[in-house]
Amino acid sequence: MKRPVPTAAAALATKLRAGPDGFIRLQIDERDWIGLAMGCAQGLQDLLALWVDDDAAHMGLGVPALKLRIIVSVPLKRGSFPSVAKNHPAACRLERSIRDLHGVEPKGLPDQRNWMDHGKWPSPPPSLKKDAARRDAAYAFLATEGEGLHQIAVGPVHAGIIEPGHFRFSVNGEAVVRLEERFGYTHKGIAALCKGADIATAARIAARISGDSTVAYSYAYALAIEAALKWRPPPRAILLRGIMAEIERLSHHVNDVGAICNDASVVVLHAHCTLLREDILRTANQCFGHRMMMDRIVPGGVAADLSAAGAEAIQALLARCATNFEAVVRVYDEAPSLQDRTVSTGNVSAELARRFGAGGHVGRASGRAFDTRLNFPYGPYEALDFAMALHAGGDVDARVWVRIEEVRSSMALIRQMLKLLVPGPLMSVMPRARASEGAAMVEGFRGDIFVTVRLDDRARLVNFYARDPSCFQWPLLEAAIEGNIVADFPLCNKSFNCSYSGHDM
Repeated sequence: MKRPVPTAAAALATKLRAGPDGFIRLQIDERDWIGLAMGCAQGLQDLLALWVDDDAAHMGLGVPALKLRIIVSVPLKRGSFPSVAKNHPAACRLERSIRDLHGVEPKGLPDQRNWMDHGKWPSPPPSLKKDAARRDAAYAFLATEGEGLHQIAVGPVHAGIIEPGHFRFSVNGEAVVRLEERFGYTHKGIAALCKGADIATAARIAARISGDSTVAYSYAYALAIEAALKWRPPPRAILLRGIMAEIERLSHHVNDVGAICNDASVVVLHAHCTLLREDILRTANQCFGHRMMMDRIVPGGVAADLSAAGAEAIQALLARCATNFEAVVRVYDEAPSLQDRTVSTGNVSAELARRFGAGGHVGRASGRAFDTRLNFPYGPYEALDFAMALHAGGDVDARVWVRIEEVRSSMALIRQMLKLLVPGPLMSVMPRARASEGAAMVEGFRGDIFVTVRLDDRARLVNFYARDPSCFQWPLLEAAIEGNIVADFPLCNKSFNCSYSGHDM
């Protein structure tokens, strides 16, 4: 009798115990690997991450309803593994990146085009050196056919201060028939830079994956290292991490609300939000010694304390935010010209958000009830009281309202954490180094960030991998703009505000 192919991660994880990082780890065969990929497509579990390390491919899976997280591994056979994207499209760009960066072939990958590699790398992986024709060939954008269709190419260089990315629009008059993205221009070789680095050096690299999420990435990296070494940070450090993370979320959500209003031609609200964000950044600098709080979260604790005067400064900031931001919200809610631009523009269906495992404001604005702080809680959030911001509209307006509600939530969370702060150490002593591995998930302002590390017995990184929430959000922007007019693209794009740098690593 043939063994059935398990498609649910929960079925494989029965009676197994999670490690210190909360992840169950399983070695599986190709049959189970394919079955789990099919299960992701069916919505039985979420794809969290996909990467290769030495002679195996690894897939991170989550079942939020059961508080279940799993990392499954399948051995590489002659430098290949079964493609997840063949059954689950959300994995396609991850697998194209794996092939470009490591020369490992996902068997059955539906899209054979390069992704990260633009044919300009001086030292590509050995397998890519053999395939010079593919590396040097012009990138073949998907064809569109129909009377009156033409293409508009935008980027990778854009007007203003913005990261590089290419957008290819196929349009009929002003209506967008298809949008296709091409990225990889901000690839920095993060994994290669971290390989062989000590914990402190890699912490600085992780903090610079995406500068606007520097706190979140440092947080996730620290949790992964601490899980690997069974390293417990002090209680005060855990609360200070949460305060910094919520200040980061507050600053970017406020800024994004203003930027969306700016793209809807209401410049005055953008100006108000810009001033408010500047107030937040100055307060962060006053309290933690850096406007973006970069390098302030480190493995074992934090590198900066919060003085009594700093706590008072944050309380005063929150009072100003509560007044000034709510004034912006009232204008947004009562301005017909704004509502005309944002309501029903750039729709993302609940089904697409679910299939791609979209996190953050993109997923929650389309009804996907996922927030790492609640679904897979970590310190200090398991002890805090807050609700998930959730809307079902799936349009620009819904994504604005998720941000608005998260601004309010972040202010309430910061107040809770300030009340819980008690004197104590900021760092704990690092345990003895040992060969180990750890993974972590943290909720950044864009959504869930995944980080995994593997250490040798000298506490140096053997492998580092990070997955930005933008990896599962950028493809949805292509779907959101279809049927809208070209002039609405900046508005849709800003309502997503995906990271180029975090996506390209």
